[in-house]
Formats: sequence, C-alpha cells, structure tokens
Amino acid sequence: MAGHSKWANIQHRKGRQDARRSKMFSKLSKEITVAAKMGAPDPAFNPRLRLAIQAAKAQSMPKDNIERAIKKSTEADASNFEEVRYEGFGPDGIGVIVEALTDNRNRAASEVRTCFSKNGGNLGETGSVAFMFDRVGSIEYGPDIGDEETVLEAAIDAGADDVETSGDGHVIYAAADALAEVASALEEKFGEASAAKLVWRPQNRIETSGDKAATLMKLLDSLEDCDDVQEVYANFDISDEEMERLAS
Repeated sequence: MAGHSKWANIQHRKGRQDARRSKMFSKLSKEITVAAKMGAPDPAFNPRLRLAIQAAKAQSMPKDNIERAIKKSTEADASNFEEVRYEGFGPDGIGVIVEALTDNRNRAASEVRTCFSKNGGNLGETGSVAFMFDRVGSIEYGPDIGDEETVLEAAIDAGADDVETSGDGHVIYAAADALAEVASALEEKFGEASAAKLVWRPQNRIETSGDKAATLMKLLDSLEDCDDVQEVYANFDISDEEMERLAS
C-alpha cells in the first residue's frame, strides 16, 4: 500500500505479519514468473526480472521459491497472466490505483469492484485517477546507509530526480525509463536496495481522518487481500496520531 502513514508498522503490531508474508511471497512469485516469461529468464539480460528478484530477496524470500517462480515461466502449462490497472475513488475523494496480474480479467474486475462498493468507494474509468499521479521509478533504502545529505548527493550523481527521507529510511525517485540505470549506480554506492520498482507517486495528497480514514483503510486492506492484486496506490495523508487511534 502506498500512501502516507506508518500503517505498515501498525499492521505488524496487530499481528497480521504471517498472513501478509504468505500473500506477499505469492505476489512476488507471480511478478518473477511474468517478468521471466515476458523477457529472458536470465536476470542479467532482463531488467524487470532483476528488479523482481531483488524485491523478493529484500523480503527474505527463499532462494528455492525464486528459482521455482522462474522455472514456472518456461513450463507449457504456465498461466498466462495479464497486467490490468483499475482506478477508483475512496472516501473523501481519495484516488486509488490498483495494479493486478491475472489469468481471469472477469474475476479480477469483479473482486476489485466489490472491494470498492463494500468499503465506501467507487470504481472509475481508466484514466479517471492516473492523471493525479506520476509514473516514476522508486528505490528504497533503510536509514542505515547515511543521512539525508549523503543520500541526496549520491542520488543526484546517479541521475535521480528526488529523495524523501524519514525515520524509516530513504525513498529515491527517478524517471521511469531510468530506473534500472539509477538503481545500478546506487547499488555500487550503498549495496542492494530493499526495493526498486515502478510506482504511482501522488502529485498531491488528501488529508483524511475519523470514520472516513477507517473506511479507507478497510478499502485498501481488502484490495491488497485480493489474490490478483499486486500493488495498491492512494493519494491519502493520515497523521501518525490518527493511525494510532485507528489501530487501538
């Protein structure tokens, strides 16, 4: 889930990490399989696969799981996953973008539509939300690689466009077509990133609180629980205090 809050930490404290981990491994495996099938099965010649494997390793996904996902892409009966994007609105007019990999478009559309309708949202047309976001490359590092100034200087040298630093670490943004190049340059400086992928970055964020914030969290949670859904992005802003209240 991409927004602005400490929701991931709160989810951890709520004891849902085991279920989330299993779901996360499934999504990572699917991305590896699709990346390998669409390009070369060798990450040295397939930037998308290389990034997918990097993301899996960052989440401590076992090597055997990664190898099985790559092998699956070469099997004759491998599922033909299709990339689909859905756009809609949550409470307070918050824009939501859902990226899915599915072998059944009708099933995926039905599940996503149900999530929106049951949680105070509305599924919109393609393009109804995306214009409020920028498609960019995102490279994530923990806080231990250096302070904000050090990371910013390295990011500029690598050809990145922007850096966001918080207590949780650093997020470095680059043009979508420069992601692999910038990630490679930063890896030489800081080592392997915890994540490197294309994302939808909100141009502006909408503040929400109270019941609407609670409903929004239910919407985003339900979307992420869908088997076909890979990523969920939303242009919300919820204070840390409000998130603590919602989690209590």
